[in-house]
Amino acid sequence: MGYVFFIPLFIIGFFLFLSIFFIVKQQTSAIIERFGRFASTRSSGLQLKIPIIDRIAGRINLKIQQLDVIVETKTKDDVFVRLKISVQYQVIREKVYDAFYKLENPHDQITSYVFDVVRAEVPKMKLDDVFERKDDIAIAVKAELNEAMINYGYDIIKTLVTDIDPDPQVKAAMNRINASEREKIAAEYEAEAERIKIVAKARAEAESKRLQGQGIADQRREIARGLEESVEVLNNVGINSQEASALIVVTQHYDTLQSIGEESNSNLILLPNTPQAGSDMLNNMIASFSASNQIGEMMKEQNQKNKNNQKEE
Repeated sequence: MGYVFFIPLFIIGFFLFLSIFFIVKQQTSAIIERFGRFASTRSSGLQLKIPIIDRIAGRINLKIQQLDVIVETKTKDDVFVRLKISVQYQVIREKVYDAFYKLENPHDQITSYVFDVVRAEVPKMKLDDVFERKDDIAIAVKAELNEAMINYGYDIIKTLVTDIDPDPQVKAAMNRINASEREKIAAEYEAEAERIKIVAKARAEAESKRLQGQGIADQRREIARGLEESVEVLNNVGINSQEASALIVVTQHYDTLQSIGEESNSNLILLPNTPQAGSDMLNNMIASFSASNQIGEMMKEQNQKNKNNQKEE
């Protein structure tokens, strides 16, 4: 009969012995309560407790944790926007007691403070300022959270504004404005490029005309020099100036006809081709020169009379 009672006692004793030992993981603290009252905190490793008297009330994670909070609020220019605030926090090792007993749900507490700060800061800004000053929002959230959560044993490591999402209609309008602005800039650049091409083309044409005019002037100068030399050569052999001019005109007339005849792709050109053609052209030229000289002399006399009349007056 003694063995019958010994076996249950042995089993109970064995389990009580095993309940003395417990393991705490790395970056974790265990809360030990004795008769329902806080007794101590235990760090990582193999730990001991008194069976039945002591119990593990809970475990606290000492790692850096992250909480993402979505806040919807309105900006100064009456645009609704959703902000995603990422809060990185950690339990202070020396304040495990406060973190475990003072707050029932730290996530809800942090979320409430984030809502309060964001809805106080964002309505002061226009939508464009929210994008440009998101770091200011994050700093304000961190400062407020640090001041509040330090008393509960939590340290706010960093706060980040990870997303800013305006109303879909506002976002579409902003995209249209941005596209219009880019199209305007592109049009300005295209107009400037077109202006540069037009100016360059005009300069090229002006230079071409200048060179063409210079070429024509040089050509006429050389023709005049050649005619002068031809007349001088003919005078040396006893031909007077009028006869020399007639001979040169007739020679050039037939040279022109010959060059036209050699050009197979030329258009049809009608020129006088009678024996008197060269003489007629020469007479017409001489008559034109004479008339021009007479008109020039008359204009000089008229200008001189006008000057005399002005002096007499």
